[in-house]
Amino acid sequence: MTLGVIIWTLIIGLIVGGIAKLLMPGRDPGGCIITILLGIAGAFVGTWIGRLIWGPGYTAGWILSIIGAMVLLLIYRLIAGKRG
Repeated sequence: MTLGVIIWTLIIGLIVGGIAKLLMPGRDPGGCIITILLGIAGAFVGTWIGRLIWGPGYTAGWILSIIGAMVLLLIYRLIAGKRG
């Protein structure tokens, strides 16, 4: 991954975190900062999945990034909900 790809993935992740929150309403144990961080992680997960499917040149796409963020947000809710 080049620096440009990492920066682009971070930018998409910030936006994707907000979109994932809108698509998955409800209370999040960590608030909006955690949601944004999960969005960034979701963009990296989306890039990883895309590279497994379409090859090494794939960069964070919107759809896979949103799906990755929603999956991570769901996992976070399940884990944080059991602790609280």
